[in-house]
Amino acid sequence: MTYSPLSISRRHVLGDLYTRCDAIAEAAEVPVYLAGEEPELLGHVDQCLGHYADAFSFHLGDDLCKKLSAGHFTYSFDYEYADPDVTGSRGRIVLNSVTLNARKAYEKPLVRRR
Repeated sequence: MTYSPLSISRRHVLGDLYTRCDAIAEAAEVPVYLAGEEPELLGHVDQCLGHYADAFSFHLGDDLCKKLSAGHFTYSFDYEYADPDVTGSRGRIVLNSVTLNARKAYEKPLVRRR
């Protein structure tokens, strides 16, 4: 399987957690899992575009990158507080892992007949 990085803005991925989440350290990689009975390790995410690039680079297989860029997944996070003394809605967080959750398939509404 070939890997190709896909960069997505941090604000898009993190949503409401964006303002609270610390940047990933320069040499660090955060594991990415696929949600399920047994979470499957798919690859990793980092911020390899540099200090000023406000984006996550996902290092996943080509097929998963295509699905991720097309919006087939939502994100959930495992994190810890950067400062254990400051928790709650204002505490800074550090990501431990990212989990991709498959969206439910869209069902077309039935056509009403008159």
